[in-house]
Amino acid sequence: MIKNYLPHMPESVKVYSEPFFGGGAMFLYVHERYKPEKSFICDTNPGITGIYRSVRDNVSEFKSHLRELDSLYIPLTKPERKKLYYEVRYAHAYDYQQWSPVKEAAVLYFLMKTGFNGIWQINKNTNGRFGTPCGLLNQRETCFDWDAIDHWHLALQSAEIICGDWTTCPPGDFTFMDPPYRDSFTTYGTGWGDSECDALITAAQSMPGRVFLCNRDDGSDFFESRKGVMEIHMFPVTYTAGRRKKTEEGFEAKKATEILMVKR
Repeated sequence: MIKNYLPHMPESVKVYSEPFFGGGAMFLYVHERYKPEKSFICDTNPGITGIYRSVRDNVSEFKSHLRELDSLYIPLTKPERKKLYYEVRYAHAYDYQQWSPVKEAAVLYFLMKTGFNGIWQINKNTNGRFGTPCGLLNQRETCFDWDAIDHWHLALQSAEIICGDWTTCPPGDFTFMDPPYRDSFTTYGTGWGDSECDALITAAQSMPGRVFLCNRDDGSDFFESRKGVMEIHMFPVTYTAGRRKKTEEGFEAKKATEILMVKR
């Protein structure tokens, strides 16, 4: 989506804020283009923020745990990899309190890299913790992009990492907000309805600097009727994975419309 956002980006960014962080694609773009002096990144998921803190503050130990897991996993056959995956997932669910925070973060990162489609699921069988099934298990030389980990380590040095809801994240002179889709209940275990959307839109209108608020159009006038002082831009997209449309023949690409609300 970033290519659609480019005409609306600010000229400069000294303080960047991202209250719904997730994978941080916009953060990386802003870091490379603007080199902000300070960033605030926030997510409600303690496992995700734990990974980012470990990469920022203890990257050598973090990579050491990954190498240990890599050395166990890579030589195995696919059935053996599957067995190891579920053993590690079980340990992450029930034995994590015996580990250091950095080991816990590294094990979770391994599971996310070898789990199905990079998605996040929680379930009762894993103690309310990460429960995504294994993925294709077809990694060859390594499970990890080591250069990317080092790149993140450097990018995060000026970032304050917050584990909490979006209200705990200070705004910047550019604030990018990409909450769950309206009326969704995600596998992160969080719902996002009209009251949450309204609260976020109201807050965005009064924030300083440039504010982006993203979501998806559901065919109603929900967002347009609440635009206030914010511009609304719509972009057609095609989902080829994750949100595909089910048909009798299988799955096909699904067309949708993404929304960008901009406060200048």
